[in-house]
Amino acid sequence: MNYKAQGAPKMGRNAPRHSEHNQPGSDKDPFGKRSGKRPDKAELLARMKAAQEEKAAEDKAPEKKG
Repeated sequence: MNYKAQGAPKMGRNAPRHSEHNQPGSDKDPFGKRSGKRPDKAELLARMKAAQEEKAAEDKAPEKKG
């Protein structure tokens, strides 16, 4: 049996359906020129560590029974 002739679905092209109008790296939003800019790795790590310490402090605090 020839399954190709039956109109089997075609494999994907592995491409997005569309592109965003202001995606990073495009003409409208080149890398590093964004108004808010992307945070660098050091800033992200500092923010993640601060959040982790805050959560650890909340977990250690005794809960009030009332």
